Amino acid sequence: MPNSNLTAARSPLRWVPTTWFAMGLPNVMLSGTALSVLYKNLGYTDTQIALWTGVIVLPWSFKPLWGPFLEMFRSRRYYIYMTQLLAGLCFLLAGFSLYTDHFFPLSVCLFFLLAFFGATQDMAADGMYLAELSAKDQARWVGWQGTFYNVSKVFSNGGMVFLAGTLIAAIGNVKAWSIVLGLYALVMILVSFYSTRVLPRTESERTDQSVSGILNTLQDVIRSFFQKPSVWAGIAFITLYRFAEGQAMKISPLFFLASREAGGLGLTEKQVGLLTGIYGTIAFILGSLLAGYMVSSKGLTRRTLLMLCAFFNLPFAAYAYLAMALPTDMLSISLAVSVEYFGYGFGFIGLILFIMQQLAPGKYPLAHYAFGSGITYLGFTAASMISGYISDSMGYANFFLWVLLSTIPAFVVTALVPLKKLDLDKPPTS
Repeated sequence: MPNSNLTAARSPLRWVPTTWFAMGLPNVMLSGTALSVLYKNLGYTDTQIALWTGVIVLPWSFKPLWGPFLEMFRSRRYYIYMTQLLAGLCFLLAGFSLYTDHFFPLSVCLFFLLAFFGATQDMAADGMYLAELSAKDQARWVGWQGTFYNVSKVFSNGGMVFLAGTLIAAIGNVKAWSIVLGLYALVMILVSFYSTRVLPRTESERTDQSVSGILNTLQDVIRSFFQKPSVWAGIAFITLYRFAEGQAMKISPLFFLASREAGGLGLTEKQVGLLTGIYGTIAFILGSLLAGYMVSSKGLTRRTLLMLCAFFNLPFAAYAYLAMALPTDMLSISLAVSVEYFGYGFGFIGLILFIMQQLAPGKYPLAHYAFGSGITYLGFTAASMISGYISDSMGYANFFLWVLLSTIPAFVVTALVPLKKLDLDKPPTS
C-alpha cells in the first residue's frame, strides 16, 4: 500500500484537470468553431469547410482500432505527454503553413495528424484514469474531467476566436491566425512538459501480450459487439440521434459570420466567440447538470429518453428563427444560441447513457463503450460532411428548416429502439 506522501504526490488534482483540458483542446478546435471560422475567414466555401473538417476529425471515430496496440511499446504516461507535445508541434506547423501557397492541403494534413495524436491521447488518458483510480475516486473526479474539458471550449471557441477577431482588424487574417495557432501550440507544449512531472508513474511500461494476441482480442471485441441483442437498432439510434446536430453545429458558426446579403447574421469573430465559447458553453454545462440529476432519479426509461431527444433536437428551431428573422440585436441572438446549447447539453446525456447502459455491458464494457462512442462520432461526422453542400445549395434559411426535418429520424429511433431493464444500484455486467 502506498505511503501518504506518495499518494499526495500523485493526487488526481495535479494531473486530471490539465490532462482533460489538453484532451479537449484539439477536439474542440478541430470540430468546433475555431477551425471553421479560420477557413471561413480565408475565403473557403461552406461545402469545402464542412467536408474537410469532417475528414480531419475521423481519427476520433476509429481510435479503438489502434488503441490496443499502444501499450505493447510504452506506458500510457508516455503516450499522454508525447501526444500533447506532438499536437503542439502540429499547431505550430499549421501556423507556418498559412504563409505558403499550399495552405489548404497542408493544413488538412497537419490537422488530420493533430486529430490522430488527440485521439491517441484520449485513449491513453482514459486508460490511466481507470488504472490509477479506485471506483470511488473515479466517481469523485469525473466532474473535474467534464469541467476542464469544457474549459477548453471556453478557451478555444471563446477566447481564441475572440482574440482572432481582435487581431484580424489590426494585422489581417493570416498574421492573426498564425498567432492564434502559435498560442494553441504553446499551451499544448507547456502542458506536455507539466505532464512529464505530474502524471503517475506506477503503471507498468508495456503489456506482455503479443501482436497476434491483441489482434485476436480485437477481433473478439468487434465480433461480440455485433452479436449483442438488438445491436443494429442501437447503432441506428446512436447514429441518427445526432443526424440533425452534425449538420447544424457545423454550419451555425459559418451562418453567424456570413454577410446579411448572403443570408447570414454578419457577426464579427469576437461576437461569435462570445456566443459559442462563453454563452453556449455555460448553457451546455447547465443543461448537462440538470439532465444528469433528472436521469439519476428516474433512470433511462422510454419516457426519459424521448424527453432527452426532444431537448436535444427541438431547440435547433432557434437557428431556423435566426435564419428567417435575421435579428440585429445581440440579446435575441444570445438568447436563441443559449437555448439551443442548453438543449444540446441536456439531451446529449441520453446518448452517453444509452451507450453506457445498453451497448457497453458485457465481456468488454470499456472497449464496447469506446466502440459505441466511435460509431456515434462517425455518424456525427458524416452528417457534418454533407452539411456544407446542402447549405450552399439551399441557403441558410432553408437549410435550418431542413435541419428541423432531419430531427424526425431521431424521434423515430428513440421511440422504437429496445431498452434493457437495468438494476440502477448495480453496474450491469451483461
